[in-house]
Amino acid sequence: MPKAPPKPTDSELEILHVLWQHGPTTVRTVNEQLSQHREVGYTTTLKIMQLMLEKGLVQRDDEGRSHIYRAAVREQDTQGLLLDKFVAATFGGSALKLVMQALGNRHTSADELAQIRRLLNDIEIQNANQSTSPADDDAPVA
Repeated sequence: MPKAPPKPTDSELEILHVLWQHGPTTVRTVNEQLSQHREVGYTTTLKIMQLMLEKGLVQRDDEGRSHIYRAAVREQDTQGLLLDKFVAATFGGSALKLVMQALGNRHTSADELAQIRRLLNDIEIQNANQSTSPADDDAPVA
């Protein structure tokens, strides 16, 4: 089984966001996108992307004159990994504490609350369906 990629650093995560948003691209394009938010040197971006290649966070196409980089990890998988680590470290693994903190510290719009209610309803339905599914397919049928 292949080893899971490591947790990306903040700088690596910025680069992954560019790759997820723009698709496969060159170091120059990534650097231009990053430079819109803060000053970052081309060689710094190149070095980080080379380290990301070694870590398995990106893949590189060496065909042609320009190297084309693409994300080797999915955005959803990376978000899940980071969230799991954050919830474990910050909230002792409690999703309830996370949600209560998030909802208690800021104004939540009616639309956001409606979306949260729909999500909770979907989770309840999914959990109910899992609990009513037969646990053992080999059990005799009466």
